[in-house]
Amino acid sequence: MDTVPLWAQFAALSFLILASAFFAMAETALMAANRFRLRHQAKRGSRRAIATLWLLERTEQLLSLVLVANTLINAMAIALATAIAITQFGLEEHVIALSTVATVFVLIVLAEISPKIVGARYADQIVLPASFVLRPLLSVSKPLLWFVHLFVNTLLRLFRVKPTGQVQEGPLSADELRSVLLENGSFIPKQHKSILLNLFDLDTISVEDIMTPRAQVEALDFSLPVAEIKAQLTTCFHNKLPVHEGEINQVSGVLHVRKAIALLNEEDELTVEHFRALLSAPFFIPQDTPAFAALQNLQENKERLALVVDEYGEVQGVLTLDDIIEEMIGEFTTSTPSAARADSFAWDAQGECLLEGSTALRDINKRLGLNFPLDGPKTLNGMLLEILQDIPDAPISVKVGACVVEVVQAQDQAIKVVKLRRPEPRHAE
Repeated sequence: MDTVPLWAQFAALSFLILASAFFAMAETALMAANRFRLRHQAKRGSRRAIATLWLLERTEQLLSLVLVANTLINAMAIALATAIAITQFGLEEHVIALSTVATVFVLIVLAEISPKIVGARYADQIVLPASFVLRPLLSVSKPLLWFVHLFVNTLLRLFRVKPTGQVQEGPLSADELRSVLLENGSFIPKQHKSILLNLFDLDTISVEDIMTPRAQVEALDFSLPVAEIKAQLTTCFHNKLPVHEGEINQVSGVLHVRKAIALLNEEDELTVEHFRALLSAPFFIPQDTPAFAALQNLQENKERLALVVDEYGEVQGVLTLDDIIEEMIGEFTTSTPSAARADSFAWDAQGECLLEGSTALRDINKRLGLNFPLDGPKTLNGMLLEILQDIPDAPISVKVGACVVEVVQAQDQAIKVVKLRRPEPRHAE
């Protein structure tokens, strides 16, 4: 060592510390890299991404390379630092001990902790250039790694651990995909992210949650005089109407309003039979059907409207293709007055909101940030009747969770108008 200049010795020591830091940083970056992004870049022809995926497909060999290299480099750094200390200060026990402690401290700070933090924080930026260095090193070091693995595999077999075989990534579940989207969707436009999340929710909600309830269904009654049928058609807000005979459970079919309007322009006297000839067969769907399955059923049967029935076959409401699409992308139709009202409610300056009793609890939770229970009644009216076990005389207030709910008007065996008071901020979540 006496023939080697001191500056060259320190240069060699610095190089070893930097090399150790590189391997530590590269190891952490490779393990923390976004593999979905790497696969996307590889499909677009990125040579760096292809090289990185090649390394990640050989995880065992890659880790062996990094660990062997780090161990050898750290040992050489400690040996070199000790040799420098002995040359400068003499062969004393305290000199050897202090130089070893100082070198280990430097390696921990500069070659382990700091580079690993950088590698984890900037994994995607570091992993691509690092792969160009690691890939040829992995090819060159194959004989050494093979020799090391002879002992490693023997040790693993003693503990009944299978030493060979690639680690297979299992398919992601819907919940895991949702978590990936929530955690890594910062670069997706907010509206697009919302649509994707709502799409996952279609399997968790039933058609009963999004249908138009029976009390709000607009339908044609063919038992009425023709003049009343004509009047209803001319003021109709929908393209298709369910048709029944007297009672809504006696469904005759579905009438396309545009075709019926064309009949009104004819000079011949119209009868119910003229309209009956335009009916198409009704399409029924159980109320507990998941919304996504309902969407598939509508698509397969080329239907846009379905009558929702319960276990006894009684009509509970109407589901349209628009209802499912709006569940994914939000309100977009304003063909009815109720659609405009449903999309307009919000907290006022006093922290209050006036709603109809028929307002769906899911809509309230979405727009007002509340957490009303959804596993029972679907509307404000139903929830309050279940809590009160009676039709109340307004005004009366109850507390549901952290929200105060005041009955403003009750009429005809139902709660018509309700006022909500916004919870305190600590309860709003």
